[in-house]
Amino acid sequence: MNRTTIFRLASFLTLSLLSVLGVFLILKATPEGLGLSDDSIAYIAGARSLLAGNGYREAWLASNGPAIHFPPGFSSVLALVGLPGLDPLRGARFVNALLFGLNTALLGILGWRMTKSLPAGLVLAALFVVNDSLLRVHAVAMSEPLFIFLSLLAFWMFDLYFERDNHWLWLVSCGIFVGAAYLTRYAGLALIATFIVALIILHDTWRKRLTGVGIFIASVLPWMAGWALRNQIVGGSVTNRELVWHPITSANFDTALYNISIFLMPVEPWRRVLFKTPFFGLMTALILAATLIWILVKAWKSFVQPLVPHPSPSGRGEVVAFTNGLYVFGYLASIIATMLLFDASTKFKVRILAPVYVSLLILLVVFGLWLWNKRRELVIVLAVFIFGVSAYNQTLTVRELEKGGTAYASFQWYDSQAMEFLRGLPADVKIYTNEPGAVYLYTGRGAYVLPNDFDPVTAEARPGFDQGVAQMQAEINAGRAVLALFAGGENTSTDAITLSKGLYLAYKSSGDEVYTAAP
Repeated sequence: MNRTTIFRLASFLTLSLLSVLGVFLILKATPEGLGLSDDSIAYIAGARSLLAGNGYREAWLASNGPAIHFPPGFSSVLALVGLPGLDPLRGARFVNALLFGLNTALLGILGWRMTKSLPAGLVLAALFVVNDSLLRVHAVAMSEPLFIFLSLLAFWMFDLYFERDNHWLWLVSCGIFVGAAYLTRYAGLALIATFIVALIILHDTWRKRLTGVGIFIASVLPWMAGWALRNQIVGGSVTNRELVWHPITSANFDTALYNISIFLMPVEPWRRVLFKTPFFGLMTALILAATLIWILVKAWKSFVQPLVPHPSPSGRGEVVAFTNGLYVFGYLASIIATMLLFDASTKFKVRILAPVYVSLLILLVVFGLWLWNKRRELVIVLAVFIFGVSAYNQTLTVRELEKGGTAYASFQWYDSQAMEFLRGLPADVKIYTNEPGAVYLYTGRGAYVLPNDFDPVTAEARPGFDQGVAQMQAEINAGRAVLALFAGGENTSTDAITLSKGLYLAYKSSGDEVYTAAP
């Protein structure tokens, strides 16, 4: 066995260990299960509905209508894992732990392919494993880990397409993974735009460009069209979203800067000090500007000499890095467009920004390799600092998370006395609540949403509020329903006084209130 073979075997084993470490970290950080949000419960309820043979439905709501707002990818995977009898609530933990390991491995492979350097691939995988923000994303029962997994597979297939002399099979494979990503998150539209633009830029003739785009669209379109047709037939809407203009609030931009600051500086005491300065805003602008300039330069040069899938002797061109650079702006554009035109309730949370973080880690390794050829000492110092700081913070994060579940998985909810009260209600009594997801999770019953005079999705007034309140209160006073208002959740009711006016307070505990008919 020669030295090269031994080095490759050692690199493979190291990447395998990093992947296993990723799985272990998620399992250790979530001994009581993954964190749960409103969307988490929707995915879990959808998976349970699939397992029950009822189709993909909104089982967390009393209406139990066809699920349209949430694409079916993550719920379908949870249902598949649940076929042997594992409840999707528990299965989600093992799915996301496995995905953290698989995403680590895929990044290692992509890092090696785009640089032809095994150490660079290992560095990229290690950066992913020790990243606090990305671990937190995998520690919650959400669709982002699966979306990242499918996206990375698509980037791999796209790279193979150029490596294997533009063979159509690899482009079709890329399109299939993009279609699956779209069925996991509608943000998959950004992947479609990214690969179409990349095909136009990277090919050297218009015949190849048009042929490539045609094959790619043909491989993606069936997934999108099939799901859209299903939604239109069963729900009367393609995605349950309306085209309405609503500007992004300054508070949302503040949320973005806060989460970006955690990604750039994971050590909290240092981050707090720097957050009081313009550092993170300037650093974000600098990173995006540098990425954009690099993309434009590469795109311009490609029309003179097309990019190649791997660095040539002259060091030109990286398909994986270039497409990820494009994707950063394509994804951000799609999210901003969603916030402006389709869903005002979307916020720049960590899970929303996570795909951008992954692409930025890929570009960081590309930059590091370029700098290595010029200032090796500087790269070594920076690498030691980044890994040291990140690894230290990651241990703190795991210790924090393993103390208990987050959001609806916390003790606040599974020890809730108000939930115990609701579990004792007769099955024919309706439950109106500001937390239908939590009620479904802890009582096993679909709930009714409260009348609301404001639509958070369209950011507009919602008609019929007074009539809705009157109808709800009539049912409660007749003994056919109850009103449960929970404090400290994701959906604090701003109309609590109006909703509960004149109703009998039957139970109150820890800020939670349940109103019933007067005895």
